[in-house]
Amino acid sequence: MGASSGPRFSGMQKQVLGLYRGFLRAARSKSPEDRRQIESFVSAEFRRNSKLVDRKNFLYIEYLLRRGKKQLEQLNSPATLGLSSLNLSFSENQKP
Repeated sequence: MGASSGPRFSGMQKQVLGLYRGFLRAARSKSPEDRRQIESFVSAEFRRNSKLVDRKNFLYIEYLLRRGKKQLEQLNSPATLGLSSLNLSFSENQKP
C-alpha cells in the first residue's frame, strides 16, 4: 500500500470543486470576452465565499451549492450568451 497522492476531500468539498470546474467548463463554450469575464467572476466569488463562510456552516454551504447549480444550468443553456443574461446574485450579503 502506497501513500496517498494528494489531500482527501470531504463529499461537500468535492461538490464545491465539481461546481467550480463546471463553471469553468461552461465558460469555454462562450465567446473569449465572456469566457474571461465568467472565469474572473466565478474565481472571485468562490474565493470570497471561502473566506467569508464558516466551514462548519453546512446548511449555508448546501444552500450556496444548490444556488450555484441552478446558475450553472442557466449558464449552460444555449440561450445564455454570457454573464449579462444570467440572473446572478452571488454577491448577496444575506444568509438564510
